[in-house]
Amino acid sequence: MSEEPEVVTRKKRIDPQLRAAGWTIAPYQAGMDLSRYSRYALEEFPTTNGPADYALCLDGKIVAVIEAKKLTLGPQNVLTQAERYAQGISGSPFNYSGFRVPFIYSTNGEIIWYHDLRNSLNRSSTVSHFHTPDALAERLKDKFESSCQHLFEWENVHPMIRPYQAEANAAIEQAIRDRKRQMLVAMATGTGKTYTMVNETFRLMESGVAKRILFLVDRRALAAQAVKAFASFEARPGLKFDKSYEVYSQRFFREDFEEEEKFDPKVLPSNYLLEPKPGLAFVYVCTIQRMTINLFGRNAVFGSSDEPIDEDAEQMDIPIHAFDLIIADECHRGYTAAEQSVWRKTLDHFDAIKIGLTATPAAHTMAYFREIVYKYDYARAVREGFLVDYDAVALDSNVRMNGIFLQAGEQVGVIDASSGAQSFDNMEDERQFDTTEVERSITSPDSNRKILSEIRKYAEEHEQRFGRFPKILIFAVNDLSHTSHADQLVDIARDVFGKGDSFVQKITGKVDRPLQHIREFRNRPMPAVVVTVDMLSTGVDIPDLEFIVFLRPVKSRILFEQMLGRGTRRGERCPDKSHFVVFDCFGGTLLDYFRQATGITAEPPEKETRSIVQVIKDVWDNRDRDYNIRVLVRRLQRIDKEMSGHARDLFAAYVPLGDLKRYASDLTHALGQDFTGTMTLLRNPACQDLLLHYPRPERSLLVAYENVDTVSSRYLIRDSAGHEYKPEDYLTAFSTFVKENPEHIEAIRILLDRPKDWGTDALSELKQKLAATRYRFTVENLQMAHKVRYNKALVDIISMVKHAAREEEPLCTAEQRIHRVFDKMSLATSLTPEQQQWLDKIREHLIANLSISKDDFDSIPIFANVGGWGKANRVFDGQLPDLIRQWNEAIAA
Repeated sequence: MSEEPEVVTRKKRIDPQLRAAGWTIAPYQAGMDLSRYSRYALEEFPTTNGPADYALCLDGKIVAVIEAKKLTLGPQNVLTQAERYAQGISGSPFNYSGFRVPFIYSTNGEIIWYHDLRNSLNRSSTVSHFHTPDALAERLKDKFESSCQHLFEWENVHPMIRPYQAEANAAIEQAIRDRKRQMLVAMATGTGKTYTMVNETFRLMESGVAKRILFLVDRRALAAQAVKAFASFEARPGLKFDKSYEVYSQRFFREDFEEEEKFDPKVLPSNYLLEPKPGLAFVYVCTIQRMTINLFGRNAVFGSSDEPIDEDAEQMDIPIHAFDLIIADECHRGYTAAEQSVWRKTLDHFDAIKIGLTATPAAHTMAYFREIVYKYDYARAVREGFLVDYDAVALDSNVRMNGIFLQAGEQVGVIDASSGAQSFDNMEDERQFDTTEVERSITSPDSNRKILSEIRKYAEEHEQRFGRFPKILIFAVNDLSHTSHADQLVDIARDVFGKGDSFVQKITGKVDRPLQHIREFRNRPMPAVVVTVDMLSTGVDIPDLEFIVFLRPVKSRILFEQMLGRGTRRGERCPDKSHFVVFDCFGGTLLDYFRQATGITAEPPEKETRSIVQVIKDVWDNRDRDYNIRVLVRRLQRIDKEMSGHARDLFAAYVPLGDLKRYASDLTHALGQDFTGTMTLLRNPACQDLLLHYPRPERSLLVAYENVDTVSSRYLIRDSAGHEYKPEDYLTAFSTFVKENPEHIEAIRILLDRPKDWGTDALSELKQKLAATRYRFTVENLQMAHKVRYNKALVDIISMVKHAAREEEPLCTAEQRIHRVFDKMSLATSLTPEQQQWLDKIREHLIANLSISKDDFDSIPIFANVGGWGKANRVFDGQLPDLIRQWNEAIAA
């Protein structure tokens, strides 16, 4: 094929793009009166440095020059030539450090490079299309520099913005001032990324830095949440965001909102997209799926998304300047996973500032958004008290750790995955299934039952301790028709917990009205136990969630951290939620696998980005031939493993005996010997159709009814770096710490040597400083270790410190300690009924708090509601200060 000359590239590729953007193409003629020309692309425009291929004339002024090159040349390298022409425009009213036009382009008809020359910090970049005349006219009138300065001087003092959220706002604004166009904000799940960006959006709109804002999500439910966040945000005292600026969205379903909500979001008028006007200032919340349809039509690829396609979505001719700013929420998801991803192409269409939001930055996210301008990680959020940490329990299951071994003669159930019909069979020979096949090829009901029974024990302990049954989220392996692990867990859990169907529910994409079920799980007592696969892995807020069960093996750090993120929020209906519990049903190996996870991970795209037909074409076109031959061999080997016997018969028409495995192993040699002849077969349309749509074997699931699993569990005590300790090693470290640090923690010295100084302040200092150590000596961790080591549950912190210093000291609970104190201390006179009532309240408070102060009587409701300090001291005839000192000293003694 002959090389396409530049003149052909211009007429065939560049001219149509300029016309599509609204420019009329005309040759330059000597003596032209430019004042009569607007919205023209003038060819061969003369400059003192030679003729420019195109000069864009707007309102009688040359505002841009375009350097065109033939298709085979890279346009980025010739931007400097466009700069030279920009310096040679005669009689121009513009002068930007010697450049006599504000904008330049270079293009080969496929790729367009663009540079705004008005500020030396502006970076050149690719754009998907040429700007329209209106876009350039708007840019010429913008006051970006002064807007940025106004933003910089505007103090961020919103009363509801947390310090780290203000830090994120400042980092974004500095990046914009530095002329960055793509950036990433990484904030841990539950720290309010959306709220942070709503505040940022208001600041950018109010200052004039950006007026037309696109807020992209990849689920309609998340779009509904975002719309509500904008509508409820109080931008100024007494003034909601949506009363200051227009907030639009796509159409929603009734179930996208809470049942009690009377919220009626406004649908964006189509002309806002098609004809962006300088005066418009609005936020458009939209799914990326819908925007992809708007840009590329319904045939665009949506990968593995199960999000339903909007029926009213249609392809539209949206210009690249439709938005000034795009915020891509949860941007670790599909649309930055691969270079050719259609979702990435959607983002690339617009020439706008782009901000990616994620809790889990990955290498492929960085490849697109380029730089993390702000990071607020989980560890810091826990340290600062905005999120809660987790305790870990390792469940040791022989089935989950070693797989399932079936003996010869053992009876199994066989479930037909296509119909659900079940038959029974006896194993004719022994057979081993490894752990990867559990719940995919075989299931053990006994294993699932024993694991859930173990979870129930912890739930009942939690209920006894905190007075509430914990909200439990269980991640199952799959939810396939007829062989669903999720369905099996729901059925068994209803037996194990014994509280009816409503108590245990499945929430996956296959249930009716899943969003309503999610809301019920979040807002109502039931369901208390929910089984899911990945629907609740991200983007769903359930603040009161306290148990997360991993019955699904996970290898993706991003997915793992998103799953963990469901439990990190502080409680709403359970304000005393201090932590959540993670159950690793793979013996702690999941937690161990991810313990050393870095902040950014290089995870490959989950889906192949090229079909086998495209790989064959690349081999034929000699594109990186050796690499693509290796890829082709692996694809053929994979097909050989996945195809049915019928497929082998069909492949026999193209490959000897249909033996695709042997064909694949010989392919490299065959291509070397006869490339054209071998490729003739691979390029055969019928053969390619079979390679894409080969029959698979009918899937079935074996049910190992006779398999008996062995299940046990243990707490994994973690320090601040994620290292795990056996209970005895943890207590040894605690004993060493207590003996070596009394001079650093005054409360330890008080407990060991000066009990008369014990009080509320000493107890607070003790808890705070112990928890802040690298060992994380929290009350919960220490109680766990004592329970396992000494079989003593709920040992109080005083006992633990004293026992760590002197092993002969007894271990007792707070209740035992306070009863002992009151048994030893008897008042000189018999108690009046009113004194006894107060004493009962004081005893209850001391059991919960292990100390008491004068201030407690006016701040604690059980005291304050019946008269507070004044009444209590009168009841005890003014002796209460002395009694408080005696009680505190006796507690610490």
